Amino acid sequence: MNGLHLYLVFSPRGKKLIKNCHQNYLTYMSSYLKYLESESIHIIREVAGQFKKPALLFSGGKDSITLVRLAQKAFFPAKIPFPLLHIDTGHNFPETIEFRDKLVKDLGLDLIVRYVQDAIDQGKVVEEKGRYASRNYLQTTVLLEAMRS
Repeated sequence: MNGLHLYLVFSPRGKKLIKNCHQNYLTYMSSYLKYLESESIHIIREVAGQFKKPALLFSGGKDSITLVRLAQKAFFPAKIPFPLLHIDTGHNFPETIEFRDKLVKDLGLDLIVRYVQDAIDQGKVVEEKGRYASRNYLQTTVLLEAMRS
């Protein structure tokens, strides 16, 4: 916690002291989160300015949703100037796809979708068989192809 210490003091004033230390901790964390947000926004702007065809990988999970929100903040009031890229494994919940499509529509974003199933059908990758089979590693080939196009 970067030198921040919380002390437990057993005295009539102990509760107030703990509360004050707790408030200092919350203030510190709030400032630190604002700093991290600011750094993230700066990086997103730098990527948009320095690369020809950036894209934001989007799975529909909490991390990619957070990145979309940071990109919104980075370019507000304009729209995000690069597309979202979703590599669809075919194993997503229908609600995830519905959320993705609604988000793209509501924000006026461009969306690129590439499908693992297409790569399987074309013989570019071989799907695992068995009890613990996963399509996660198959996404790499599809992602690399999407980056080349």
